Amino acid sequence: MKLAGTGIVASIAGYFGRTSTERVAAQSSDSSGAGNSPVRGNNLVVARDGSGDYEKIQDAIDAIPPNRSNETRVYIKNGRYKEKLRLPTEKTNVTFIGESAQGTVLTYDDNADTLDENGEEIGTTGSSSFFVNGDDFTARNLTFQNSSEPVAQAVAIRIDSDRAAFENCLFLGNQDTLYTHGHDSRQYYRECFIEGDVDFIFGWATCLFENCHIRCKTDSGYVTAASTEREKEFGYVFKNCRVTGEGSDNSYYLGRPWRPYSQTVFMNTFFGDHIKPVGWKHWNDEQDPETAFYGEFQNYGPGYTPDQRADWTHQLSEAQAEQYTTENILSGWDPEGQLRTERPEKSSPF
Repeated sequence: MKLAGTGIVASIAGYFGRTSTERVAAQSSDSSGAGNSPVRGNNLVVARDGSGDYEKIQDAIDAIPPNRSNETRVYIKNGRYKEKLRLPTEKTNVTFIGESAQGTVLTYDDNADTLDENGEEIGTTGSSSFFVNGDDFTARNLTFQNSSEPVAQAVAIRIDSDRAAFENCLFLGNQDTLYTHGHDSRQYYRECFIEGDVDFIFGWATCLFENCHIRCKTDSGYVTAASTEREKEFGYVFKNCRVTGEGSDNSYYLGRPWRPYSQTVFMNTFFGDHIKPVGWKHWNDEQDPETAFYGEFQNYGPGYTPDQRADWTHQLSEAQAEQYTTENILSGWDPEGQLRTERPEKSSPF
């Protein structure tokens, strides 16, 4: 996953190459009125080798003033950062930019069976390597990982914030990799790589995935487990993606409804032959799927078998598909507003 061209790549290289004195001067000239804040301007650099402003990502987060209306950029040099991270609710308009997507790794190794200081299991939520709560969070060119052995649920990132945007990021784990938790959260993923085995994209949020690579790691499992709430018009929408797998033929379901009103739709997406012909499954055999909405539109590949799909799912008409615009799905939020500046000129990293 190499980025080429200018734009954000050149900006990062130039900023990383400055001396500490030059960075302070640049930040001062770019000041947004932070006063005596530890952040002199809108940029911070994290580097494990000590060449940045901070060696730990959490220290950089803690230094950001609360409730900022201007963007704060945290540039993160290549390295493996083993930290259990939290971006609090009051840390708004924060952007993380990695030096390279595969070389900048944010990781931790808790899982649901890990014991806390009281000897109690921390559970799925507690296993999260990164908790994102501040609204208008953006991430580019980063890996978010849970490096636990595949012994229990292990979340790489849990996102509660509204208007969270990710570009050219990797989400690595096994069961429950990407937790799109926020009940009123809108999330956008572009040209990202997401891997796992069981329910590895799951949660309540409304999410649009475009040009993403979804990788199924083991010999059986489920790609999604949406938990869309009744009043939401959209749940998970995948457009122009690829769903590939390491397992045998007919070994994976595209998803199962975690709650009665769950919604998941795949559009113009490639399915490998590991996808079961039936496509979808109830959460359990007793659950009535009538209130859920699971659909597809003009998908392709050996795993796309519309005539054999579960009879409670839908093949969308042209008229239905026209309603799946970015504006409609994300209720008026345009993620380009967060991704518009200094975007890299690059071909798809997948």
